[in-house]
Amino acid sequence: MRTDPISSTAGSATTIEPGEPYPLGATSIEGGTNFAVFSDHAERIELCLYSEDGATEVARYDLPECTDGSWHGFIPGVGAGTTYGYRVHGPWAPEAGHRFNPAKLLIDPYARELVGPLTWDDALFGYTVGPDPDADLTRDDRDSSRFIPKGRIDGTLQRRRPPRRVAWSQSIVYEAHVRGLTMRHPLIAEDIRGTFAALGAPPMVEYLKRLGITTLELLPVQAFLQDRHLLERGLSNYWGYNTLSFFAPEPRYLGPGGRDEIVGAVERLATAGIEVILDVVYNHTCEGNHLGPTLSWRGFDNTAYYRLMPDQPRYYDDLTGTGNSLDTNHPRVLQMVMDSLRLWASEYGIGGFRFDLATTLGRRPDGFDPGHPFFHAILQDPLLGRLKLIAEPWDVGPGGYQLGNFPAGFSEWNGDYRDVVRDFWSGRDGTMPDFARRFAASSDLFADNRRRPWSSVNFVTAHDGFTLADVVSYNEKHNEANGEDGRDGHDDNRSWNCGAEGETDDAGIIALRNQQKRNYLATLMLSQGVPMLLAGDECGNSQGGNNNAYCQDNEIGWIDWHDADPDLIAFVRKLIDFRQSRSAINRSEFLTGSRDDRGRPDVTWYSAGGQRMSEEEWQNSHVKCLSVRLSPKDVREPMVLVMLNGAHNGVEFTVPGSDTRWHLVITTVDREAHGENRASGETVTLAGRSLVVWEQLA
Repeated sequence: MRTDPISSTAGSATTIEPGEPYPLGATSIEGGTNFAVFSDHAERIELCLYSEDGATEVARYDLPECTDGSWHGFIPGVGAGTTYGYRVHGPWAPEAGHRFNPAKLLIDPYARELVGPLTWDDALFGYTVGPDPDADLTRDDRDSSRFIPKGRIDGTLQRRRPPRRVAWSQSIVYEAHVRGLTMRHPLIAEDIRGTFAALGAPPMVEYLKRLGITTLELLPVQAFLQDRHLLERGLSNYWGYNTLSFFAPEPRYLGPGGRDEIVGAVERLATAGIEVILDVVYNHTCEGNHLGPTLSWRGFDNTAYYRLMPDQPRYYDDLTGTGNSLDTNHPRVLQMVMDSLRLWASEYGIGGFRFDLATTLGRRPDGFDPGHPFFHAILQDPLLGRLKLIAEPWDVGPGGYQLGNFPAGFSEWNGDYRDVVRDFWSGRDGTMPDFARRFAASSDLFADNRRRPWSSVNFVTAHDGFTLADVVSYNEKHNEANGEDGRDGHDDNRSWNCGAEGETDDAGIIALRNQQKRNYLATLMLSQGVPMLLAGDECGNSQGGNNNAYCQDNEIGWIDWHDADPDLIAFVRKLIDFRQSRSAINRSEFLTGSRDDRGRPDVTWYSAGGQRMSEEEWQNSHVKCLSVRLSPKDVREPMVLVMLNGAHNGVEFTVPGSDTRWHLVITTVDREAHGENRASGETVTLAGRSLVVWEQLA
């Protein structure tokens, strides 16, 4: 039952009752609201109620009960719209890992909405900020309530349909940013750009549908912190990988319709056949290391929420490069993650999740464990276990690269695919064996434990790194706008500028870059596994050589729709349509060379000369040409023949097989260079760095 927000006088006239320990968070029920928060080591917890705008404290209560670490109370007459925060009393003993400080107002870890901005002030820190290396040992008693967002008790979302689900074998993932995708779109009203309302606007939905996208993967949309050091440099946290709340959406992405705008966008996309999945950051929080601010989890129970150094619990076990790591070995932390995932799936209709730095989530004290309770909890869950689950299979800790080692039920971002494909098309020697394995869904990494080809999420670009236009235009990163003197971003980009660094008027270089973009896109869509396309790559979007636009919430980071390449968009649309209609490409089983009912092997690899690839040719580091014939799962469909020339010069290919005629379907160069039809034994010359797709004629 929804009740009115508490008035400015209600606190003094209302008593708090014991309430219930579960669910955690602030839950509006008949006649009032139940409050429950977790802390193993707190000695007392105060609930502070505020005016609706979060500016004025109107009441304060001690939570009267603690059950198994859940502190709880029920307040009659308090309803949706009320804003609140907590003050937690306990030991101040940083050298033992305890950093309780009741002077710091804390955000409920389960808050579903946040009200007000975070205003940076030294009062947000639990210790006295200063140059002393031991400053964090001295407690700071200034009140932080004026500078921190408050939680708001939420009302009921207007959800109407279950999550959209797309079969893995039919999935085309499109990685995008809510603001970056919509801020410069000319057909979207200016007053809603950068919000979920823009994401669900008809021009955006229709564009994604026509392109052939089935799965929209959004960069973090859970509320995140604007880092102090970025704001001081006139920049901002654009990507959002610094979570402030796992349950509340980022306020900047909401318009007047509030959280219902998320529901509306997800439903409109689902109606168009597109599911929405989220990039989620449960490996760390925005509170940083021992010198970071006290905003939420640190103040509730530092030793429970975070991984601390066993011999020096004053410090954090930083496996993420952000200063801290959440401890999913603790049952209450695991519970928090599970409750957060269920909320986004059940209330917003989210169809899956990509887990940032997922190796951290599966770490026990002695290292990564694919049998970690985190994975089991998700896979056994009747709701979450049916959704798309994608792991980013690395972190910065010891043994952090775990590609191929996640349990069945999880797919993984395949960074090896990106590197090998870039190496192949940039002309690097010795890539052929690895290229063939990655093209065929990386069975060497994923075939064990009954995993499937869709365990490999293939990509050649992602938000972290060059865009596709920049992969073919820059040899070096150009991150000057980030203000970090070139220390940020990857140095090993495996890119090739085609003869000039950055923008050029040279017609030959421009033509080669356009050809290379098509080579990358065609390879991605023709490979077994699941293709992931970076938003904007299909229209030629550039970031001017910036390969780390995490702080560029501006025209560097936003997609430039005004300069979109319509021919490239049409080419991508054709590739996706071809992939979706050919079972030879989107197979649900790994390629093994086994034969179908007609005696045709599911895959055959040929040299440019039209003969089966020999072991000597596979191992020859100078071989950069290959043909691959793919048989369809559905015997009524034609076979597909893909010819790839990764060499810089033109190469004469012999069409393999016997008594087979082929029709030209796709080429990354001029169609007239190849002719429309070819028969087995005939030759065709492929231009340097080009790709051709043929389809068997009946």
